[in-house]
Amino acid sequence: METLRHIVLFVHLIGFAVLFGAWAVEAVNGHRGITRLMSWGMALALVAGLALAAPWGIEGELNYAKIGTKLVILIIIGALLGIGSGRQRKTGSVPPGIFWSIGLLTAANAAIATIWS
Repeated sequence: METLRHIVLFVHLIGFAVLFGAWAVEAVNGHRGITRLMSWGMALALVAGLALAAPWGIEGELNYAKIGTKLVILIIIGALLGIGSGRQRKTGSVPPGIFWSIGLLTAANAAIATIWS
């Protein structure tokens, strides 16, 4: 069971890597747009994160404050991706505040995952 949990954790990390990687590519290229890959990375991180939050018969308590904080941040990222995609379709560009917030919140979520014990 522990091996399966580690595999799900790996998939969760890949989801965040895809989201942040796609964001970083857009930032470096100067395009600053929302891509489908960002949405896929966010969805992958969400599904795997929800699976990780389930009690798997592991010993010890789950840190529900950390899980809740990460979930709220991920929901905000999803909302920003949706708003940014709509604006991008309508005007052809994403407002800089939305674009940079996505990257900052994604990095914050990864920091919470690794630093908060």
